[in-house]
Amino acid sequence: MASEPRALSDHIDEVTLIDQHVHGCWTTAGDRRRFENALVEANTEPVVGSGFDSQLGFAVRAHCAPILGLPKHVDPQSYWERRGRFGEAELARMFLPAAGVSDWLVDTGIGADTTGPADMAELSGNRAHEVIRLEQVAEQAARAPGDYASAFQDILHRRAATAVGTKSILAYRGGFAGDLSEPTPAQVAEAADRWRDRGGTRLEERVLLRFGLHQALRLGKPLQFHVGLGDRDCDLHKTNPLLLLDFLRRSGDTPIVLLHCYPYEREAGYLAQAFNNVYVDGGLSVNQLGARAPAFVARLLELAPFGKVLYSSDGFGPAELHFLGAVLWRRAIHRVLRGFVVDDDWSEADAIRVVDLIAHGNAAGLYGV
Repeated sequence: MASEPRALSDHIDEVTLIDQHVHGCWTTAGDRRRFENALVEANTEPVVGSGFDSQLGFAVRAHCAPILGLPKHVDPQSYWERRGRFGEAELARMFLPAAGVSDWLVDTGIGADTTGPADMAELSGNRAHEVIRLEQVAEQAARAPGDYASAFQDILHRRAATAVGTKSILAYRGGFAGDLSEPTPAQVAEAADRWRDRGGTRLEERVLLRFGLHQALRLGKPLQFHVGLGDRDCDLHKTNPLLLLDFLRRSGDTPIVLLHCYPYEREAGYLAQAFNNVYVDGGLSVNQLGARAPAFVARLLELAPFGKVLYSSDGFGPAELHFLGAVLWRRAIHRVLRGFVVDDDWSEADAIRVVDLIAHGNAAGLYGV
């Protein structure tokens, strides 16, 4: 047995993070039901019972309560009452800086009444950058006059001038199974006419989804995919990343980032090992798993090369989730790597180097931030 790795513990507590996939915070006040629903990912209806009665709900009371001046594990009613004394912007100014994040990479494709990159930067006192959601670009192109393909390309390239990457929610629009090859211009034009005739909202036309992916590949900036865990609009069994194999074989050098990954973190790790351009993260999953996050992080590190693993929170809505992603990741990575060092399987210096890679090094190189 090696000695207790104190330097590792101190380093994890202080290391700066790049949150490579996140959404905005709420900008308007809401009721308790809205807050408790935000603690449950999969259910799209009002939660039966309490959202506090979940791993995430317990983590909020354990780790967010002290930020509000409350004791750890305070009861839900007291937490809610204290939270209600603050506006959402005030809460963001408390929780965002406490996460220890230098750069937020913000998916701007979801969420009325949530902050964009500029507000995230102002509220946190740090930098924020846009990640472009491809399905949102498609909806903008559908509303534009003239040729759909040209409009899509124009919008994508204009927004990409200041954005650091793209993201697809194909997982919510039919999943990964089936043909993901590039469609012909005629197929795109026909599909676009059909979709525009239906109003051009909520893109589910498979041809246009495929078209967007291949435009993102040509752009060359990192392309993020929602993988696995999501709300019930997502057919979970169709989001196994192994279903992307044929697409990945045609993806060239464009970096592909597999987000969230639960319960497919082992499959994602295999793909990160198999393809030079594939990366993984555990955002959202770490928050949802709470006290069980260390087991998930350990599985994520089984096969994936350490230079291919990224940190993110996937925080959305309550500012607590942006903070919790960081707290729970720090606790999980410490629990896992401490065990490796104490068992003398890893040196403490190697563990610290891997922490730096995942916390910020890999994302800084990938996104150029």
